[in-house]
Amino acid sequence: MPRTQSKRLAIPGPASDGRPERPSSAKVLVVAWLLIGLLGSVWCFASPLMSAPDEPAHTVKAAAVARGQFTGSSTGVQGERLAVQVPGYIAKLESNLCFAHHPEVTANCALPIDAADRGTTTALTSAGNYNPVYYGIVGLASRGLSGETALYAMRLVSTWVCAFFLATIFWAASSLRRFVWPSLAAAVAITPAVLFLSASINPTALEISTAASVFMCLCSLLERSRALQDSHAKIWCLAVAGALLANTRPVSLLWLAVVVAAAVLAYNLQAFGRVFRYRPSWVPVAVLGLACVFALGWVVSSNSFDSLLAGAPVPSDVAAVTMADRTFIYVPEYVGVLGWLDTPPPPAVVYAWVLAMGVVLVVGMTARPLRARWSVALLTVVVLVAPVALQASSSEKVGWIWQGRYILAVLVVLLLACGVAGRFAPFRTSTRTLSIVRWTLVAGALAHIYLLLQGLRRYTVGITEGHVNWTEMFAPHWQPPFSWQGLTLAYIVVLGIAGYCLYRLLASPQGNGRGTVLKQGTHSPSMLGS
Repeated sequence: MPRTQSKRLAIPGPASDGRPERPSSAKVLVVAWLLIGLLGSVWCFASPLMSAPDEPAHTVKAAAVARGQFTGSSTGVQGERLAVQVPGYIAKLESNLCFAHHPEVTANCALPIDAADRGTTTALTSAGNYNPVYYGIVGLASRGLSGETALYAMRLVSTWVCAFFLATIFWAASSLRRFVWPSLAAAVAITPAVLFLSASINPTALEISTAASVFMCLCSLLERSRALQDSHAKIWCLAVAGALLANTRPVSLLWLAVVVAAAVLAYNLQAFGRVFRYRPSWVPVAVLGLACVFALGWVVSSNSFDSLLAGAPVPSDVAAVTMADRTFIYVPEYVGVLGWLDTPPPPAVVYAWVLAMGVVLVVGMTARPLRARWSVALLTVVVLVAPVALQASSSEKVGWIWQGRYILAVLVVLLLACGVAGRFAPFRTSTRTLSIVRWTLVAGALAHIYLLLQGLRRYTVGITEGHVNWTEMFAPHWQPPFSWQGLTLAYIVVLGIAGYCLYRLLASPQGNGRGTVLKQGTHSPSMLGS
């Protein structure tokens, strides 16, 4: 038999095959931030005010923190909402929840928000004991504004802050030598649910985006742990994202530890040690450490978990078995259940995302080298076990509280970890491969649009079981700002641009320069962070 020669994968520059030149990381960050921010802004206006889960409680908390009230008054009874002082139009937001839990009721049932009602009024919030950092950022938009303008401003601040950290995923991923699978995983990880939550006043959105940013930025640093001179921006991004993540929700400190551990497992402890010993990283690391100390102190001193609304108690063993049995029932919530969990996504949207997630998970779980799978294994265990443990540990005190969005931050990082683990999987930019990429991006865009239209239909004409009323949307009972037609058109345009930009990124040459040649099946030490 003839001697088998090892295959070589040439990565030429654009002059040799006409492929686009690999864009700079800074350009990727700016473009991704702009596009994700615009997509989130469409959701911001497409969803009626207070139509996201617990949005009134978080809005009251944000307005209170912006006015110097970090906590509220309470009798200390489990589940009792805390009292704070906020403008009257914010205190009365709960009266506009006539459509919540009723998908057949349109948003026109809500009363107009009186912008002139700015007098100090007592309001109750179930988020009264929560960490004030997120609420302080969002609540500042309510100062100097009033009525719907202030509420949309608060939403937009949350949207664009979250969009920045989601954009840093692509920024960090594009800096990896082998960036195709990490970039594809990032696109899959930003599900419609992530965009929907980022366009509401809810700390879960910041938790998701910062957890993803911490993981991917740390992976980028670990890969370049021997040459960090050009990575100072990523070091600071990691520190800021980690500081915000630690101060989003009571359980977020745990997620931060899990995310950091997963990134280290994706590379090695020696690379992490080099990043930690790099002198310019000491100040950012100190900032992150102080933020974690503050977050832990807040959870302990303010009894944040006492804000959880108390329901009928459930024995812990029953709760554990029930949660284990319901593990995959929450998948639609990972994709995009809208409203107050009253508007499930169309089956086609769920199937599209389950298929995409399945491909990413298979790539990660079959990745080589084998040690790259340890981060995937850790995050998989957390996604499966943490909901069971957290629900069972609190069920006898507060009853059934679990929702799919509570674990979405870890699920997003799991998908990113699969992309990082599988980054050495062969990806030949042939005509057939690029055609598959194009059609995949088109399918993903259609799924995004379909869910947006489902949400618009739910609030403009209502969704009644057994009654198909898509055509009735042209005579809507309620119209969002800019009309549902205008928002849909804007969403299609932005998605089209985003898909084109992502395609250009995936079709660009991998490697650090022109004419780079990599032997297929081998891994350079710098890639592994060793």
